[in-house]
Amino acid sequence: MDPKYTDPDQASKIYFLPNSMTAFNLFCGYLAVIRCIQARFTAVELGKSPGELYTQAVWLILAAVVFDILDGRLARLGGRESLFGKEFDSIADVVSFGMAPALMVFFLILSPEHEPYFRKIGWLIGFVYLLCVSVRLSRYNVVTHPLMDASEFTASKDFIGLPAPAAAGMISSLVLMMNKFDVAGLAKFLPALMILIALLMISSIHYPSFKHIDWTTRLRLRTFILIIVVVSIIVMVREVGIALIFLGYLFYGIFMDLKIRWKERKNKESNNPVNS
Repeated sequence: MDPKYTDPDQASKIYFLPNSMTAFNLFCGYLAVIRCIQARFTAVELGKSPGELYTQAVWLILAAVVFDILDGRLARLGGRESLFGKEFDSIADVVSFGMAPALMVFFLILSPEHEPYFRKIGWLIGFVYLLCVSVRLSRYNVVTHPLMDASEFTASKDFIGLPAPAAAGMISSLVLMMNKFDVAGLAKFLPALMILIALLMISSIHYPSFKHIDWTTRLRLRTFILIIVVVSIIVMVREVGIALIFLGYLFYGIFMDLKIRWKERKNKESNNPVNS
């Protein structure tokens, strides 16, 4: 076994910039949990409406998504990836992308006084989501460990299963849109979507990681202009735009997986024609 993976000093080496981003990720998740609790129990005492506090929790989760992206970028950019950083990142992600969204949806939708449909199973839906976040992060750490032979998972640059930040971003952006436009009807669909998201996280569906995009990435002029226009539109209609981004990413993986399976089936049928 390589000594650098058994030496405690090497295994626990802390690089300041990437791990500080992870710490900010954890901090945002912690504050999001506090805002959810305050929205549920102490909104009146704080002189705020529950919707306002839930909205703050959503923005904190989305900020955690940004910090999660930055910590990986900084680590790869400086060649400062470490086992400590990977484990620390997963622990922070369980709080920011597991516990915070699950608690928010439970308090806002799944608790008995809000939706009687989920009186007996609301807590279970939230737990299933939290469990799948934890399993997804654990699987990622195992298959990307330097001593692990997992060519099936590491050969591709894509994520295997929906990433936890995208799952949390999907749920929180829908809550943001519900609070902004008072679309109460969405509440009945969110638990089903939450279960779908949970299953996608532990699936074998490929999702683009965008890790190959860096300062040297080149684009066509038309593509660059299109991206600027799309970003500008999203900024103008933030609540809807953010939700559409995460929704598009979620169903893009499903669509591409179905497309690949359909092509494989067609190729199999063409290579093995049935004799009439």
